[in-house]
Amino acid sequence: MVAQIANVADFDKVIQADKLVVVDFFATWCGPCKMIAPMLEKFAAEYSSADFYKLDVDEVPEAASKNDVSAMPTIVLFKNGKIVDKVVGANPALIKQKIAANA
Repeated sequence: MVAQIANVADFDKVIQADKLVVVDFFATWCGPCKMIAPMLEKFAAEYSSADFYKLDVDEVPEAASKNDVSAMPTIVLFKNGKIVDKVVGANPALIKQKIAANA
């Protein structure tokens, strides 16, 4: 399951996990974001060792700007609060490859 992050405090907390944390920075008005969402749900079921979240950049802009997110969707992979990888754009094959490499 992909949980939604509602504020910066929650975001700062979830990315501190000592396992892979996948965050989908999206916007409700973004077509490619809507296309990639079901794929991320599938990846969340497939990679149970990782935590999956989505963050609306219009609701939590501080988190987006703090992580240099300027295009949607941007998938950012964290471990222990640090970025380990990033995918800009709706590219399911590349997203899966990055998750598998870091899980």
